[in-house]
Amino acid sequence: MKNNYCIIMAGGVGSRFWPLSKADMPKQFLDFFGTGRSLLQITFERFKDIVPNENIYIVTNAMYKQMIMEQLPQLSENQILLEPMRRNTAPCIAYAVYKIKSECDDANIIVVPSDHMITNGVEYRRVLQEGLSFVKANKKSMLTLGMKPTRPETGYGYIQIDEGEGVLRKVKTFTEKPNREMAEVFIKAGEFYWNSGMFLWHIDAIIDAFNEYLPDIATLFEDGKEYYHTPQEQSFIDSIYPTCQNISIDYGIMEKSDNVSVMIADFGWSDLGNWQSLYEIGDKDENGNVSYKCAKKLYDCNDNIIVMPKGKIAVIDGLKGYLVAQYNDVLLICKKDEEHKIRQFVADVEDMPEGKQFI
Repeated sequence: MKNNYCIIMAGGVGSRFWPLSKADMPKQFLDFFGTGRSLLQITFERFKDIVPNENIYIVTNAMYKQMIMEQLPQLSENQILLEPMRRNTAPCIAYAVYKIKSECDDANIIVVPSDHMITNGVEYRRVLQEGLSFVKANKKSMLTLGMKPTRPETGYGYIQIDEGEGVLRKVKTFTEKPNREMAEVFIKAGEFYWNSGMFLWHIDAIIDAFNEYLPDIATLFEDGKEYYHTPQEQSFIDSIYPTCQNISIDYGIMEKSDNVSVMIADFGWSDLGNWQSLYEIGDKDENGNVSYKCAKKLYDCNDNIIVMPKGKIAVIDGLKGYLVAQYNDVLLICKKDEEHKIRQFVADVEDMPEGKQFI
C-alpha cells in the first residue's frame, strides 16, 4: 500500500444545502445522518485498508483548516493543503498531485470529493482495489468511476461508454447535465453512466495530462517542487493561486483526453449535491415523506422532505412536495422541485439588515 495515495477535495461551500450548509460550516463538516460523524470523517474512514493514513491529503480552503484538524486529528498539518481562494477542481488536484510527485514518483492516486454518500462500503473498496490494479498496470491511462443510473437524473453529468464487454471500458464521450428528456434517452440507450467525479490514475498519467492540456497550471505547480514539504510551501501556494485558471478537471483534462477508461460500478452512490438527492436516498413513509433527525407528525402530507435538529418535532398538515429545513435560527420552507431558488433566497437574506449572520 505504500505507493497508494488519496486526495480528498473538501473546499466547497455546499450552498444548495442552505440553511444547514453555510460558508463557515459547509456540508462536508456536518453530521447529516445523526451518526456522530461528518461526511468528511466518513469519507476518510473509507480508505483505512487501502491507503496509509500518512498518504491521505485533504485539499481545502484555508478558512477550514481548524475544522479539519479537529475532525481528523490523526492528520499532520502537512497533509492539509490550503487553497487561499477557490479555483475549481483542476488547480486543487494539481496542487496535491505535484506535492505527491515530490515525495513519490511511482504513486497510484485516488481522487474523491469529501461529501458523497456510499451505502455499500465493501463493494466500494473492492472497486477501488480493482481500479488501483488497473492504473498500476496501465500507467499512462486515467480511470473514472461510472455509476449505473437508476433514474433519468438531470443533476449529474453522464459518461458514454465505448463498445465492448465487462466493467472496464474506454470512455466515448462525457456529457454535461442533461434536461429531463435527454436524460430519459440516456437511460433507454443503456450506454450512459453517471459521472461520479471520482478518479484513479498513476502519477505519470496525470502529470502528462496536465502538461498536455493545462500547461500553464502544470508549469505553476512544477515550479514549486523545491517548496513542497517545507515551511515555504504555503507562501508559494498563496503567491501562485490567484494566477491559476479557474477550471474543472473534467473540462480541462478528462473531456479532452483520449486515454480515459471508465469502470462501471454500483455501490449505492449519491453525490448529495442538493436536497432532492437527499430525498431520493431517504427512507420514505407510505406517503413518500422523508425526515432526518427529527420526530414528525404528518397529516395529509405527501412527498415532502423534513430536516430539523434532533430533539425537535415537526407537526405539519396538508403539505405536498415541499422541503422543510431548520438549522439554528433559520427555517426554510419551499417547493421541493423549485430548490434552485435557494441561491436567490440566500442572496435576498444577505441583503437584509443583520442578514449576514444567517448565511
